[in-house]
Amino acid sequence: MIYSQAFRRFGEGKVVRAGLIGVGDFGAPIVTQSPLVRGLDLCVVADLDVERGQRAYLEAGYGEEQIALCGSRAEALSELEAGRRVVLDDASLMMELPIQVIATGTRVPEAGAVFAEQAILHGKHVVMIDKEADSVVGSLLKLLADRAGLVYTTDDGDEPGLLMGLYSWAQALGLEVLCGGKLESCLHDPRRNTLCARGRESAVSPEDRWALERIPGGQARRYVEGRRHLRAAWQADEDRGDPICHMAIICNGTGLIPDAPTGHRSLVRLVEIPEVFCPEEEEGVLRTRGAVDMPTVLFGPDDPEPGGGVFLVVANADAGSREVMIEKGLVANSRRSAMLLYRPYHLCGAETAMSILCAGLLRVPTGATEVLPRVDILATTARDYRAGEALGSPGALGLDHGVKASLVPAFALTDTGPAPFFLLENRRLTQDTPAGTVITMDRVDLPQDSPLLSLRKRQDALFLRGGSSGRQVVGW
Repeated sequence: MIYSQAFRRFGEGKVVRAGLIGVGDFGAPIVTQSPLVRGLDLCVVADLDVERGQRAYLEAGYGEEQIALCGSRAEALSELEAGRRVVLDDASLMMELPIQVIATGTRVPEAGAVFAEQAILHGKHVVMIDKEADSVVGSLLKLLADRAGLVYTTDDGDEPGLLMGLYSWAQALGLEVLCGGKLESCLHDPRRNTLCARGRESAVSPEDRWALERIPGGQARRYVEGRRHLRAAWQADEDRGDPICHMAIICNGTGLIPDAPTGHRSLVRLVEIPEVFCPEEEEGVLRTRGAVDMPTVLFGPDDPEPGGGVFLVVANADAGSREVMIEKGLVANSRRSAMLLYRPYHLCGAETAMSILCAGLLRVPTGATEVLPRVDILATTARDYRAGEALGSPGALGLDHGVKASLVPAFALTDTGPAPFFLLENRRLTQDTPAGTVITMDRVDLPQDSPLLSLRKRQDALFLRGGSSGRQVVGW
């Protein structure tokens, strides 16, 4: 594999010393996998709950005597020199330690942005797991890292980073990307006539069963429309900030743009994806070429679950090689003009080591080489809020059903204009706000000393003031 060859050629005998901020469900596997990864020394972690960091090192096979809880830089330096694993409760102490790469996985937008900027200012490469912060100020952080000769990258292990890798591979082959994104999943049990997704089960009525048959050629739009109401049981989950944030990161890192504010989000089988996600002139649903979307994939009781994977629908201008690709395994639409590439899994933190090593040894990102503010995430209330209520809690706004998320072309902040979704986390509304209201800057208490707000204003000044960062989208 090219990774191992590149590491041997450019990093033989070298070890990347790295730190991790945030040892939650995603971060813990980074720690436990690290002793198995040649060339990686994940020697320091930080978490407000130091027991989580200590527990991760214990699960990685280190003894208690090999783990040190440190409250100062001097203490941490001493323990590192003694060869111990260091656990901090103050992530800022990590910045001046002798490490090369810092991965940030706090899930708190303000914290993720602050630590990423600090790391860059202290000469560290950044592996950005905090997609919430990335959606607000990722373009600025990438620019700061580039100017400092450092790497800022989305992580392998999460879907946006893996999609970027698949996208760049397809482009390098000369393929046109018609659509790409991440996959959700829905269990279809034809014996019981039920659908189950996001933990919610619903029955399929006899009059709807036709819509779940395999889509015939040229009838994608009819079947997609016939299945639309079958998604009602879990559709509220699709509008949450977390899945929309994945789409935003993909847009800003690839240039793929949604065909609709939350995508078409069609209910499809894997083999139907190229039939559905191709241009309208080819009987698909796309009004524009180069779209991002997040289909829900039907799978049966005896099939592997496809949720968590990433996909591309591609076209190839050369008919001869296109036919070879189809004959050798790529699923195509009925016109044989669009083909499916997909990876059916992501390995979360267990895979993030590749991004850390590529940054530290090769000085290259595993994610995008260019991050532009192409889209922002709009926040719209899904229920009535009273003045003084907070929007979500730290690390949880993306999972809150009280605020819907949607994608819009990137915008610069104004006093009364919309606020980026993850700039709002844990902020209090200043006035009663009924359901269906777009949350604007004047409706929320945003302290002017907020580092995330300051970073966003800097990003706007560099990228958006007086100009547009990307192409507009049909239907927006």
